[in-house]
Amino acid sequence: MRKATFARKPRRVALFVTCMVDMLYPNVGIATCELLEKNGIEVIFPLEQTCCGQPAFNAGYRDEARQLARRFLSIFGPMVENGHVEGIVTPSGSCATMTSHFYEVIFQEAQEMNLSHQAERLASVTFELTEFLVDVLGLESSGATVQGKATYHPCCHLYRELRVDEQPRKLLAGVEGLEMVELPHADDCCGFGGLFAIKNSGISAAMGRAKAKWAQQSGADVIVLCDVSCMTHINGILSREGATCRALHIAEILNDQLGSHLHPPPEPAAPEADHPRRWSESG
Repeated sequence: MRKATFARKPRRVALFVTCMVDMLYPNVGIATCELLEKNGIEVIFPLEQTCCGQPAFNAGYRDEARQLARRFLSIFGPMVENGHVEGIVTPSGSCATMTSHFYEVIFQEAQEMNLSHQAERLASVTFELTEFLVDVLGLESSGATVQGKATYHPCCHLYRELRVDEQPRKLLAGVEGLEMVELPHADDCCGFGGLFAIKNSGISAAMGRAKAKWAQQSGADVIVLCDVSCMTHINGILSREGATCRALHIAEILNDQLGSHLHPPPEPAAPEADHPRRWSESG
């Protein structure tokens, strides 16, 4: 699949925010929007967008995945084809992979060739956030400044399916004051994998613990990544193990919304003791 090239810098894109960002991590969606706006991009957010169908696809429910894919195409397709936007940007390598790699496949399976061709056209202008910032806008630094030490985890779909790896590393290297350290066994999966974490919870947890161990051994304050699903998995393990390191989405770093220093998360405040009850004996 070939990505579209632009004779001039795009002026307007549609934000595909993804389910988990919308419902659980709106700050990542806000950071994504602000990063694009800071670089002269008008962001259009279609309110009617829903799930891209990746969970259904991964579970083998092809018909249900196609229903959601048709909806995605019906919302984002006309925006691109009518010139209302010049591309689609998402802060998720996994959802970008679903829409730009597997829509074409599931429509071919159903012999819905018109939709397969539409999906192929849309895929050429669909970009993961760091891919868009570096490859399309030519950005090398977001202008963020933060003091601290970070390491980078390449999420599987972003790294293996989209072949996006240099772009986030380049942007992190451009953050003033941020010391990047190498993550041992960086390209090992963290173990999340959507339904894999449910169907193979023991293996998933073991893989996550290994990733958390390497993150802590790197000495980093934070482990930065480009998917909130992997971020959730890794943070859950780090939290249960009492680690000071934590996982953050790259948009939060690049948008300079963490303050000037990366500090370990504070210890939770001890609960206030209830007022003691006074019992009186009768009789």
